[in-house]
Amino acid sequence: MRRLTPPLTDADVAGLRAGDRILLCGPLLAARDAAHQRFADALARGEPLPIEVAGQVLYYVGPTPARPGEVIGSAGPTTASRMDRFTPALLALGLKGTIGKGGRSAEVVEAMRRHRAVYFGAVGGAGALLSRRIRAVEILAYEDLGPEAVRRLVVEDFPVIVVNDVEGRDLFQEGKARYRQVPG
Repeated sequence: MRRLTPPLTDADVAGLRAGDRILLCGPLLAARDAAHQRFADALARGEPLPIEVAGQVLYYVGPTPARPGEVIGSAGPTTASRMDRFTPALLALGLKGTIGKGGRSAEVVEAMRRHRAVYFGAVGGAGALLSRRIRAVEILAYEDLGPEAVRRLVVEDFPVIVVNDVEGRDLFQEGKARYRQVPG
């Protein structure tokens, strides 16, 4: 497994291939549907975003409240396709990676190729385990959104897999193609 520390550069993501297993260490942004809608509204009005996305990795997560003595509650990935309509605009601003579960639309895969970014998959249903990799949490914007507020997470050895790389390869599509080739 390879370790990466955001912010990421074009060179960092250029070396990644669909299927690579990665351990992320350092800061991630975290946001879900409601925050993404506010991002889109701000951009439509010509306003800057409340956060800098260039070089960053954005985790689609809305964590549960932390138990006493813990940094964060369960923090499993949200279905990435729900953010597909917002993603190309963020990639154009320099976002280098996203983390979620499930596949991405052809439009997002093309935007990742064009803007040199990747999509990482995280294991759905493992939010309690993934939360053990989060060392610190800070709300950056939209606190009124509760679990969907924009956060900065500091992670250590956060396990992800490259699903879509900068060349447009798609781990899910490649897996389906290999399955179809297996004699039945």
